[in-house]
Amino acid sequence: GRHQPIGPAMGNCFSTADEGLPRSKANHATSTTGLGGAGTARSARAVLDKHKALIESSSGKGAAWILLNKLDAEGQSHLFSTWPALGSQDESKLQLIEQLLQLDATYSSGGLLGYLQNAKLLLQESREGKNPFDGFAPSVPHGCNLKYGDKDFMEHEGMGMDEVSKAGFVLVAGGLGERLGYSGIKVALPTCLLTNVCFLEYYIQNIIAMQKDGAQIPLAIMTSGDTHEKTKTLLEENSFFGMAESQITLIKQEKVACLIDNDANLALDPKDRFRVQTKPHGHGDVHALMHSSGLAKKWQAAGTKWVIFFQDTNVLVFKAIPAALGVSKQQDYEVNSLAVPRRAKEAIGAITTLTKDSGEKMTINVEYNQLDPLLRATTYPDGDVNDETGYSPFPGNINQLIFKIDPYVQKLEETKGVIAEFVNPKYKDSTKNEFKSATRLECMMQDYLKCLPSESHSGFTVLDTWVGYSPTKNNPKDALAKYKAGTAPHAATTGENDFYAANTKQLKMVGVTVKGEPTRRTFNGIEVAVGPLVAWSPSFACSLAQLATRFGNGKSSNLPRKADKDICLSSTSTLLIQGSNITIKKLRLDGALVIRAVPGAEVEINGLNVRNKGWELKELSEEDESVSEVLRMRGFDLAKHEQRVLEFDEPGKYVVRK
Repeated sequence: GRHQPIGPAMGNCFSTADEGLPRSKANHATSTTGLGGAGTARSARAVLDKHKALIESSSGKGAAWILLNKLDAEGQSHLFSTWPALGSQDESKLQLIEQLLQLDATYSSGGLLGYLQNAKLLLQESREGKNPFDGFAPSVPHGCNLKYGDKDFMEHEGMGMDEVSKAGFVLVAGGLGERLGYSGIKVALPTCLLTNVCFLEYYIQNIIAMQKDGAQIPLAIMTSGDTHEKTKTLLEENSFFGMAESQITLIKQEKVACLIDNDANLALDPKDRFRVQTKPHGHGDVHALMHSSGLAKKWQAAGTKWVIFFQDTNVLVFKAIPAALGVSKQQDYEVNSLAVPRRAKEAIGAITTLTKDSGEKMTINVEYNQLDPLLRATTYPDGDVNDETGYSPFPGNINQLIFKIDPYVQKLEETKGVIAEFVNPKYKDSTKNEFKSATRLECMMQDYLKCLPSESHSGFTVLDTWVGYSPTKNNPKDALAKYKAGTAPHAATTGENDFYAANTKQLKMVGVTVKGEPTRRTFNGIEVAVGPLVAWSPSFACSLAQLATRFGNGKSSNLPRKADKDICLSSTSTLLIQGSNITIKKLRLDGALVIRAVPGAEVEINGLNVRNKGWELKELSEEDESVSEVLRMRGFDLAKHEQRVLEFDEPGKYVVRK
């Protein structure tokens, strides 16, 4: 049951095609796509023959010779037909051979040749416009809608907090921050300027805070070639952020080959003809890695009951996880998809049950642009429309998933974690003959649901968006375009402000009075409501029930509470709490207050009145290249004018009255 430390558990990239699918029988050796015809194939044959000794000198030896000949027969002669004579650039040729061997070894369903066969089939279906949902009728799936803070929510949150010590967490973190305008890995980004705690540390702090009775909750992190070493270094340089090294396992995802046309010809790098272009295969590889690393079975053997999958830059998700886990426990869901209310036709995938006349059924994510026409063509003539709640009955999928481990391990044994693939080429025009840029096969972790039998019991948990979903995933330019189009920007600007707003709402629920209304501010062209800047460490409170014990009368029942005049914040205040045993009985705050307490220090705030110039978000110019990437993507800095700091660096009991 011992979990592997980071480093040795490396995973491979796996195919997600169904082995039973029909294969294309076309002979591509005479492709006329501009990459080579019959003459090129003959010249490639001669090139291979002349280079046989070099090819067999690679790490693959005879297997390399066999692989290249098979690729030649499959119409991939352009890979080596223009090689210079033997003795010229031989090291570069070996580089390509080694890469092809690697691509072959890391695709489980038939190696590189299997990948190409799957690609031909999927590209043909894409070109023909095949409907993946043909024959299916959509309906609203089984699920649970929770209202944050009410009795039902509190009961489910309590169940989840009791159950979380039996869970394992899987963080999908294979992405760089380039899309955000950040040169590092995304999990190294700070969640907010108030704490400067990075996403990875914040997630680990939450998991540690949920541990009880000496239990150690395991964490797996899916990395990629782009992020693996940087993630490993981030953990090691920060002593794993307080988590035991043995609790953390890194599982590394490999990339897959890119394709240049409908014949699935491999795309060579325009800057290096001895290298095939590669891209990530998608976060669906996480299931194959959980299988190939043996991690799922190890967790199961160690007593883990649930596997919780979450993504890299959604700071709010841990506010939703405990209650959703409670739903999984109560409903005995095999898979529970976390979801948010979704307006009809809103640009977010919808959780939908699809059923055939034969009785075949699956509950999966359907992309928003596919849902409305599917509904109109089948069971809902009006398409995707809002019901009496003001929302679509089909909730929005946010790709945070809770799996019951026993059926999960069983399914991994059957499938090796193979998930259905798709291809999404960007065509140059309506003829669909040419691509704008190279494409590749992809897979998504939520499509695991497609491999479940019809009788499996899966569902969803819906919580308000403010509770659990505000990812940081778009750069300022793209975020502004989304904002102007009326969709969620999902930028660092909104992610941080949504975090403060959610924390403030939680404080109001436990009785804290907030005087004044938020101010409308604009950063990077995006207008947000700025109220109190509030944050606390997960050790202070990692659930709403626990937060309620930290304020006022200390009871976690009867929420939401009436406003308590003894605990009051102005709308321009800043409150930062870092410590595990701090309670606030009476506090009036108009300014900035920081409370820090080491483990073993018990602090009671009872009568404190703080008034100072405080802290504020200071707008930055979009053209100012002198500021850091972290600030530029937000459009603001944190100006610290004046503050009261209460620091308790020794264990003991403390009461602060003024």
